[in-house]
Amino acid sequence: MFEGFEFINEDFPWFFQLLAFLFGAIVGSFLNVCIYRIPAERSVIFPGSTCACGKAIAWYNNIPILSWCFLRGRAACCGEKFSIRYPLIEFLTGALFLISWMQHTPLVAVIGMLYIAFLICSTFIDLDHMIIPDRFSIGGMVIGVLLSFAFPALHAVEPTYMPLIAHMKAGVQSIIGALIGAGLVYWISVLGEIVFRKPAMGEGDVKFVGFIGAFCGWQGAAFAMFGGAFIGSAVLLPLLLVQRLLGSSQEDSEDDGTAAPETDEDDEFVPMAGQVPFGPMLALAGLIYFLGFSAFVDAYFAEVAQLFLAE
Repeated sequence: MFEGFEFINEDFPWFFQLLAFLFGAIVGSFLNVCIYRIPAERSVIFPGSTCACGKAIAWYNNIPILSWCFLRGRAACCGEKFSIRYPLIEFLTGALFLISWMQHTPLVAVIGMLYIAFLICSTFIDLDHMIIPDRFSIGGMVIGVLLSFAFPALHAVEPTYMPLIAHMKAGVQSIIGALIGAGLVYWISVLGEIVFRKPAMGEGDVKFVGFIGAFCGWQGAAFAMFGGAFIGSAVLLPLLLVQRLLGSSQEDSEDDGTAAPETDEDDEFVPMAGQVPFGPMLALAGLIYFLGFSAFVDAYFAEVAQLFLAE
């Protein structure tokens, strides 16, 4: 069985790569259901996919990516528009599953697909509702620890003459990663609240980084925290600049007495009008670490540790 797998993987690597993408697209279709129904506390199994008009969607109109393209983004039953986000999430999931397969051994790649699915769901739910459900953060943390105990390869722990030691070592690394990840974000949020006199980060972010640490170790959790902060700064600073420019232009208009009359359209785009979720930035940094940056980050932390130990 495994010999046949190795033969196909060596001689026809594109075969499993194609399967990884197709599997990811199918999972992405299910993630769309989870993203929509979980915040509403609805079952993700029953009923099946339905149109906005209430009619059930036929299986041949529910093929990931392709159905949206063939139907040109409209429902076959009533012509109602479907958001382009549905095929984009399906394509994104397929692409990330493919990268996971190409970057890791088959076992770690498959475990990574679960990790990626949790990140995608958490990201879009956080964007829509400003929450990260506990089933993804706390549930993902528990699953990450259990998988680490079961499969030491997830934390690159080499097998020894006593297999139990490798399992215990990987499990402990996962627990440490979860504790350090959650603890790091918690204390940063406490300090931020003291300095800025308002909540800096939500409890969901604390648990979410703990989940990342359970799968990626403390190095991955630390990178997610600081990498997420860097990504957030890169995204928010331009928005703040736009807000400042728009604000100054409105003030100039008022000073000149040429302020335009208020309309409903004025409220359609207000940069930084509300809070910006931090979860998507953490998720992106967690993806970057898992899908190819872990070697550089781990080597950096190892060098830093040697400097402190040398002193």
